Amino acid sequence: MTLAFASATVPDLLRLVALPVFAWAAIRDVRTRRVSSTVWIPLAAIGTVTLVWDGWTARQAGGLAWTHDFLVPAAISLGLVVPIAYLFWWLGGFGGADAKALLVLALLFPTFPQYTVGTWTLPVSGTPIEAFSFTILSNAVLVGLALPIVLAARNAVAGRIAPVMFVGWPVSWEAVAERHGTLLSTPEGLSRNGLDLDALRMYLRWRGLTLADLRDAPGRYRDPASLPDEPNPPTDGAVAAGPDVRSDGGTAEAGPETGAIDASGVDRTPAADDPWGAAAFLDDIEGTAYGTTPDELREGLEVLTANETVWISPGAPFLVPVFAGLVIGLLYGDLLVGTIV
Repeated sequence: MTLAFASATVPDLLRLVALPVFAWAAIRDVRTRRVSSTVWIPLAAIGTVTLVWDGWTARQAGGLAWTHDFLVPAAISLGLVVPIAYLFWWLGGFGGADAKALLVLALLFPTFPQYTVGTWTLPVSGTPIEAFSFTILSNAVLVGLALPIVLAARNAVAGRIAPVMFVGWPVSWEAVAERHGTLLSTPEGLSRNGLDLDALRMYLRWRGLTLADLRDAPGRYRDPASLPDEPNPPTDGAVAAGPDVRSDGGTAEAGPETGAIDASGVDRTPAADDPWGAAAFLDDIEGTAYGTTPDELREGLEVLTANETVWISPGAPFLVPVFAGLVIGLLYGDLLVGTIV
C-alpha cells in the first residue's frame, strides 16, 4: 500500500512532531519522573505558528470554516483545556510536566487534524465539538482509569490479593532505591499513603548512607546522635545521584555536641526523641521533601530496615496516558464519543 498524506495540511504535518517528543517524554517520565521544561518550548512555538496559520486560513474561507471549524474548537481548547491543566496542577493532581504537556497540546491541537494514509482517513471518528486537545485529554483519562484494572489483574494472577492491589505491587527492599513512587507498606500493614521514595533517597544522600547501611546497623543509625556533622546536599531524590554526594553517615560514638552550631548558623543538636534524625533532616533541607512528615519517614525506615519485601506504588506518570491518548486520537479519534455512540 502506498502511503501518502494527500489531504494533510502543512500545519497538520508539523503537528506530527509531537509524537516522537511525547513518546520520549513518556519514557523519561516513567524512568526518572523528571521532564525538563525546555522540552515543551519548541512544541509551543510550533503550536503558535500552526494556530495562527489555521486561523488565517479559516478567516480567509469565512462562514462555517471560520466559526464552527476554527473559532469554536480553538476557544474550547484554549478556554477549557488550559484552565483544567492549571487547576489540576494547582490542586496537586498533576505534576508540572503533566500540566505543561496539556498546555502545549491545547495550543498545538485546537482543532481535529486530518491525514490520508492510502485509502484511510485518520482520525476515523470525530466529535461534535472538534476540539482535538479535549479529545486527547478525555482519551488520556480513560487510559488512566484502565491502568489500575490492569495492575489489579496482574496482582490477582500472581495470587497477590491485597487492598492496594489496584495501585501497587511487592518488590524486594534492594529494588526500592531504584524505583520512583510511594512506599505502601507501614509498620501496621498496608496503606495508600506512605513514604515518597524520592524523599527516602534525599534522606539517604543527606546522611551519606545506603539503605543497606541502615539495615546492617538499624540501632546505630536510629540514634539521632549518629547524624553527620556536615550532611550532604540531599539532591532532589532522583535515582541518579550527583557527584557531590559523599559517603559519610556519621558515627553513634561521636555525634554533634549539645548546642553545636555549624558554620551556616544551623543548630545541629540531635534531639533524643527524634528517631533516625527524621525531624532534623526535614528541618535542615530546603523545601519539604515532597510533603513528607517526620512520622512518615520514620515509619518507612522501620519497614525498610526490617522487611525483605515491601509494597510500592509507582504512582501515575500522567504523560504515559497522555501519549497514549494522543496516539489513539490521531488513529481513531475520541474514545468516549465512540463508546457512547
